[in-house]
Amino acid sequence: MRLAVPLVQLALWASLASAFYPFTPDWLKEKEEIRVLGEDRRNVDGRDASGISFEIEKAGHASTPRIPRSTSASPSERAARDAARLSTKYEDRRPAKIAPDGALAKRANQYQITEAVDSGKAMTTGIDQDGTDYSYFVKVQFGSKGKPMYMLVDTGAGSSWVMSSSCTEKACLVHNTFGPSDSNTFEANSKTFSISYGSGTVGGELAADTITVAGVSFKYQFGLASQTSEDFAHFAFDGILGLSMSQGANDNFLKTMAEAHKLDKNVFCIALSRASDGANTGEIKFGSTNPDKYTGDITYTPVSAKDGDWAIPIDEIAYDGKKAQVGGVKSYIDTGTTFIFGPEDMVKKVHSVIPGSESSDGMTYTVPCDSTKPLTLTFSGVDFKISPQDWISPKDASGKCSSNIYGHEVVRGSWLLGDTFLKNVYTIFDKDQNRIGFANLAGSHSEQSSSSAATTTNAPTQMSGNFASGSATAFSTGITSRPDGYPQPIKPTQGLGGHETQSTAGTAAGGADKPTETSKSGAAGGSSQQNAKLAAVSFIAALLALVA
Repeated sequence: MRLAVPLVQLALWASLASAFYPFTPDWLKEKEEIRVLGEDRRNVDGRDASGISFEIEKAGHASTPRIPRSTSASPSERAARDAARLSTKYEDRRPAKIAPDGALAKRANQYQITEAVDSGKAMTTGIDQDGTDYSYFVKVQFGSKGKPMYMLVDTGAGSSWVMSSSCTEKACLVHNTFGPSDSNTFEANSKTFSISYGSGTVGGELAADTITVAGVSFKYQFGLASQTSEDFAHFAFDGILGLSMSQGANDNFLKTMAEAHKLDKNVFCIALSRASDGANTGEIKFGSTNPDKYTGDITYTPVSAKDGDWAIPIDEIAYDGKKAQVGGVKSYIDTGTTFIFGPEDMVKKVHSVIPGSESSDGMTYTVPCDSTKPLTLTFSGVDFKISPQDWISPKDASGKCSSNIYGHEVVRGSWLLGDTFLKNVYTIFDKDQNRIGFANLAGSHSEQSSSSAATTTNAPTQMSGNFASGSATAFSTGITSRPDGYPQPIKPTQGLGGHETQSTAGTAAGGADKPTETSKSGAAGGSSQQNAKLAAVSFIAALLALVA
């Protein structure tokens, strides 16, 4: 009996007591051994246990120190762990190595990160990453003293929280924390929150204070976590910034920002960096697009439910012009998830059009390491390519490469598209018009490979397949709150590392006002060409009618 079967079953039906485990494939563990989150990161207040100051050097883009992590788990076991976390995060969408060793005192935290370049643009901040493309986070300043907290950018979460200065658990000892003594404008709240992440919970009390992100300041209610899973010690971020449209335990970030009248448009745009490309130019921009970050047209696709998840229909996935026949279903766009997850049968179909793909468990697939062709994802009739740098892993110890598309049904009948895809596009989350837009990144492989076949039309975006507008239910926050005592956590949805249940809200950028098609894809077949012909026929018919 294959070990993967019971593990996957466990992943699907894990109780709230099961742990928060980010999915770390063999290739990543072996490559990093494992370095925890990128290049050098800041320490909180520059002191070790004895109060002696020490410098943190900002590393370049070469090799960086590595922190060992256990490598005893098999790929199937790690996949099952991550699947359990993700299933918890997205449960309500379904029908019916530790960094520094906490031996040093609190705040002697030192993580490795690749810091983003400052673009200098208004309402924009760089998105740092861990140097392995595993997690992406931004610096948010809290309180009257502007204390920096590093928060995971999570469009699949509706709640936001940071670690509390009252927290004495291991994860908090190696992270930045925030509390009443850090601000003269801090406002306590007796209401509690609790979020489950598969292997444990994050809980505490709500609070309010001024926060500043991307140069924009406003009063915001957030969670202060005095209870955290030890697994958070593995990550460089101090909390999670929920960017879903749905309501979480605390005030919705996007709604609060909009009500503060800080934005011309309730949109935000994300460009994620790829560590191997060198300088980190990733950013998040609020209120409008950054034309320097993308080329060509923006293709918009309607989101299924207002104030719900960032979920849109996907038309198709193809490889080398061969369609996998896996479209017509929802795809959840989640910056808090590292890889791509889908139902086992759909993932099997995708790999069936990739020559040389093999799997022994239906979840993890080995693929030829010398594959040089991109995968093509089609939205609203327009193709967007995933570079083989992203969908194919580096070689593991045995010389094999794995696909970063995993066969686990996190959301029943739907795809969960994480950073493996999002590194290849410029993404616009438009709350005002309830849509998501994609464009080719400026200077990207996608831009170069699709430009020769690019066509432009102004046909309105249509829902595809059996995707029913408004059919998606809003993400549950995974949190229930009571005025007294910790609430009973609802199983939250999982992202890169088991973020909470709630989905994030986003906004789209200014720029293209109409959905447009930018290329003809192997996945889309001849839909673009047919649309062009129909448009031409309609135009001629209109002229004849006028002449008559």
